[in-house]
Amino acid sequence: MSVWSTSSFTITHADSGAFEGAGLRPFFEYRQLGIPEATGGKFGAHVIRAVPGMESPGTWHTHDLDFQMVYVTKGWVVFEYEGEGEHVLRAGSCVLQPSGIRHREVRHSDDMELIEIVSPAEFATHAADAP
Repeated sequence: MSVWSTSSFTITHADSGAFEGAGLRPFFEYRQLGIPEATGGKFGAHVIRAVPGMESPGTWHTHDLDFQMVYVTKGWVVFEYEGEGEHVLRAGSCVLQPSGIRHREVRHSDDMELIEIVSPAEFATHAADAP
């Protein structure tokens, strides 16, 4: 059975969606896009934006998930990936992060916004030693 056969239609608009600070990282705010509810938790998608004036502690971590894609829509963010080094992602940059790769967010602009799509919607995050 296709994942799409169990999905429902959903639509969200920027002017009706609120950013919330309750998310994985306190230096980011998250606006949920209704994807977990529409896909029964198979996928998740949200807009993430920087909290101006807050910095990342740059801690290494991994995620237990099948798919993670990040697309930057505004500003810039520096990620460091195990075996790949540091990468500056700017508006229009896209990265597919393989499952389990050790990574960290190093720094970001105060106006940074990105879209993150994951599968499944709920997943575990684990602290990791630097590679």
